Amino acid sequence: MMSSPVPTILICIFYAYFSKVLGPRLMENRKPLDLRNLLIVYNLVQTIFSAWIFYEYLMSGWWGSYSFRCQPVDYSNSPMAMRMANTCWWYYFSKFTEFFDTMFFILRKKNSHVSTLHVIHHGCMPFSVWMGMKFAPGGHSTFFALLNTFVHIVMYFYYMVAAMGPKYQKYIWWKKYLTSFQMLQFVAIFTHQFQLLFTECNYPKGFMVWIALHGVMFLFLFSDFYKVKYSNQRKAVRNSNNGACMPLDDEKSNGVQKSNSNGTLNNTYIKSEYSDSYEACYSNGSTKGFVTQTITKPNSKKIE
Repeated sequence: MMSSPVPTILICIFYAYFSKVLGPRLMENRKPLDLRNLLIVYNLVQTIFSAWIFYEYLMSGWWGSYSFRCQPVDYSNSPMAMRMANTCWWYYFSKFTEFFDTMFFILRKKNSHVSTLHVIHHGCMPFSVWMGMKFAPGGHSTFFALLNTFVHIVMYFYYMVAAMGPKYQKYIWWKKYLTSFQMLQFVAIFTHQFQLLFTECNYPKGFMVWIALHGVMFLFLFSDFYKVKYSNQRKAVRNSNNGACMPLDDEKSNGVQKSNSNGTLNNTYIKSEYSDSYEACYSNGSTKGFVTQTITKPNSKKIE
């Protein structure tokens, strides 16, 4: 996998084809699958996996020996350098396991969640991380992966608890802070990267800029979501999920009842076994597609 970018590129291309063409076509005449128990296990595994990668990043440099100001790549065969390179490889591998996020959307016939933005983000990340693993397996820009894995611990844990059902909602009262938490991550990433523009550091400047631009792009995308959700109430149906795309069973949105509402759900979301009402959101903890909804109720005004 690391000797050439071709396998990674081919996998990413197939992922895009499956997400937008093959997967929806295979599920077109099939009923949505009930994957609640599988989602609980999957999110638990992802939480533990992310926690282990985060721990390895700390132990292989960021817990004491790495400098937050300037950290060159150690290309030697020292135990610490090899441990960091190994951690970078597992982070690269984790970008492929996240493809299951998309597959589960498709199997549950939530195709509107699989937006072009969602597919581009997931499809590009493995190649971006491959470049880092190939040319800079350690050093300054691994701070991006360190923060990202920590965010994934929180996000996948949230989705695991959410999938367990409404009686566990009291344990995820903090979900309303998730979007702000994600935005803070992106600010920290590009701030940490761009500081090398003003510091002499023996680290590849091109890769530093590449990672920093990821942070800037994702910040703008999440900022757009934040403004739609919290600043423009007339164009977003508010719901207590606050940015999540795995709705809970008993949640309601601004008086629009969960079921028996005699309403018509237009465009983006497909009704599922979990809920009949959804909101504009990003999916599963990353910029995995921004989508909106329109709900029309008979003899009433349209809610957008």
